Amino acid sequence: MPKDARPDHTRELFPIESVQKLPTRLSGFLDQVRSFDAFGKPTQVEYVDGLHTLPIAYHTNEFWTSKQRDAHSIHEVSYRACFKPQLPAFFIDRLTEPGDIVHDPFTGRGTTLVEAALLERVPSGNDANPLSKILTQPRLDPPDLEAILERLDSLDLDGYSGPLESFLIPFYHPETARHIHALRNNLLSKADGGTADGVDSWIQMVATNRLTGHSPGFFSVYTMPPNQAVTADRQRLINVKRSQVPPIRDVKAIIAKKTQALLKDIAHKRPEAKTEDAIRHQSADETYPLKKNSVALVVTSPPFIDTVDYKTDNWLRCWFNGIDPNSIDFWQFRKPEDWVEAMLSTLRALHRILKPGGVVAFEVGEVRKGKILLEQLLLPHLHTTGLHPLMVMVNQQDFTKTANTWGVHNKTAGTNTNRILVLFKPE
Repeated sequence: MPKDARPDHTRELFPIESVQKLPTRLSGFLDQVRSFDAFGKPTQVEYVDGLHTLPIAYHTNEFWTSKQRDAHSIHEVSYRACFKPQLPAFFIDRLTEPGDIVHDPFTGRGTTLVEAALLERVPSGNDANPLSKILTQPRLDPPDLEAILERLDSLDLDGYSGPLESFLIPFYHPETARHIHALRNNLLSKADGGTADGVDSWIQMVATNRLTGHSPGFFSVYTMPPNQAVTADRQRLINVKRSQVPPIRDVKAIIAKKTQALLKDIAHKRPEAKTEDAIRHQSADETYPLKKNSVALVVTSPPFIDTVDYKTDNWLRCWFNGIDPNSIDFWQFRKPEDWVEAMLSTLRALHRILKPGGVVAFEVGEVRKGKILLEQLLLPHLHTTGLHPLMVMVNQQDFTKTANTWGVHNKTAGTNTNRILVLFKPE
């Protein structure tokens, strides 16, 4: 099929007007994607027959770099299955204006919201996990460094004399564990008493991020990367295998150092989203109190099928923040049909809040070694959501483990890439 030919049977599920008569803004965006060559490669465009016969235009290129150092320093908070800030920035820059609302129904660590705030848009997000707000809200309007360091200096972390939780022993030197207990008690007491302020929330966020990791920049002995806490039993095995014992760590110094790293770029660019309800603790398919036709852009990455166990990975972070992980209604899917049902419910809710001409950039992936392409599961059912497909973007870097060849056939080979289903609400 010719590179830009549009198959006639697209009409089977979508009106031909949605394909040929795009709003001017979306036509311009489509042209930008097709002509993109910022990293020295042309965009490859091919229409591919889906698993359910609906063709879709795939656009393959390196559309953004994955180099963390090319993003703002305030993004450097770890969380499982998070995407790089350059992904939402690509869409925010091209599809919104300052003051527009940018929404993420699966907020996670808050990458979309923080990037939106940096680019002077209005951030909005949902997440069923209360950790999401803890990790995101402080970075939308960060306190001054001096205030954070002064508060840290004033903290008394030597006053805890109670028992140590047994599950902390494999990770921390007893003195470090006592300091963590003291900090936890201080933060939870202020939160319960309604006296916690933005500086307390910042310290809570950084401490949550520094609980465990694989370098001296964390409170723990060497363990898994910070986005995945192993069990206490598993940590005991790691300690035996590495012949290691938890060393004393300076909790205050570690928080101060990470704070300085996060705020390194603040003088250049500062997020200032002064809103207390930017993140709502609710399901992705609940969009109230957002108004109908109010959101210009959605950039999100939903949970995939049987990949990440957020409850298990975050057990220690939940303990530190006084959260019962069993009380959280995480979406975790084993069956493709269950994933599709949940995603369609979310997309229908997004249709209500999107402006006419608004866009959803829905990062999906291939699972089970490329045997399931998630966008192909959704495409046959999109007509039930009111949203129409514009394209699938495949962002591919040469340095990814399986990206040794270049070409559109990577859409079906199960490569390590970002795959974004781009949808829009017709005007």
